[in-house]
Amino acid sequence: MELADLVGRRPVPGGGLLMTLTRRCPLRCAHCSTSSTPDGEDTGVGPLTGFVRSFTPADRPGVVLFTGGEPLLLPAAVTALAREARRAGTRSAVLSGMFFARNGTVPARIMEAVTAVDHFSASLDAFHEREVPRAGVFRAVHRVLDAGTAASFHITGTGPDDPYLAEVTAAVRREFDDRVPMLVNETRPVGRAAAWAAPRTAVVDGGRVRPCPMAAWPVVAFDGTVVACCNQDVVDRRPVPRHLRLGHVAEDGWPQIHRRLLDSPLLRTIRTTGPSHPYARARHGAPTDRAPSASPALPGGPCAACRALPEHPAAAEAAGRAGSGPVGALLDRETARLQAEAGPAALLRRYGCAPYADLVSLAPTHRAAS
Repeated sequence: MELADLVGRRPVPGGGLLMTLTRRCPLRCAHCSTSSTPDGEDTGVGPLTGFVRSFTPADRPGVVLFTGGEPLLLPAAVTALAREARRAGTRSAVLSGMFFARNGTVPARIMEAVTAVDHFSASLDAFHEREVPRAGVFRAVHRVLDAGTAASFHITGTGPDDPYLAEVTAAVRREFDDRVPMLVNETRPVGRAAAWAAPRTAVVDGGRVRPCPMAAWPVVAFDGTVVACCNQDVVDRRPVPRHLRLGHVAEDGWPQIHRRLLDSPLLRTIRTTGPSHPYARARHGAPTDRAPSASPALPGGPCAACRALPEHPAAAEAAGRAGSGPVGALLDRETARLQAEAGPAALLRRYGCAPYADLVSLAPTHRAAS
């Protein structure tokens, strides 16, 4: 499974699942969005295993992405969960900070996990390089490729003009002869980066339709709570805004989580029009795709507007009306289809570092049959 396949599923409701295995990590990167530490909590392998066992060939996510913290601190769990997911037809991927690769090695237990999944992504940025040398990461990724697992890099910089991004992406292309794709992102002021990263300019969209694919995949948070959004504020906040809470892995299986994700009128509207549009509809009763320019989004941008929906009954009611019934379901499906057809690079121009978006579709990485 290539990176473009993985990213291309992102707009599809229930097309994938993000599963946090642990908040532990032996690295202390200054930009860590989850503020992970060596002493962070594990999510709990037992409940996660039970949840994955609820996947069936008829009702399952297309892919599950194991993340953390550092998921490969639990290599046996990654191996077991990937194999259990494959039983139902779900493919899997893992994202690692490469703590094990200082000398370019891949320990046997970690290699077993790497070969159990369908895709391996290595984090690479200036912060990781202070703890794990780039040369070691490159050697380890070569070993992953030689074992037959598709691989990619998740690269982070401060923005489009960051010289590090130009240098490191060129180095990856040379080292792997343009056969390893990259997802290039920008540092956000969340987690440990909240203390130093410049805040991003809030999008004031005047209530325009801006579909939100980030509400398409459920996320299993560190405490087992399943939320409908990957925004770190949503993943960490307790209580979770009620329209974004889908359940808990100790209490619910995938079929229940999937049904709540698909059937929620509010989530359908967020995915279809974005969260700011219902506020404009509530103020003006506007049935069109654009509210008057005098009606901006709530301060803080669309994500803040989304989290605040339960506190604004008129907007929540407008979202519920727009997303209800067969018409709401149809609009949800069509919005996902159009975004998927636009391709993974189009998605990353909006949510990643735009000038590097096309690197997601570099040539396949396979060297051996996986």
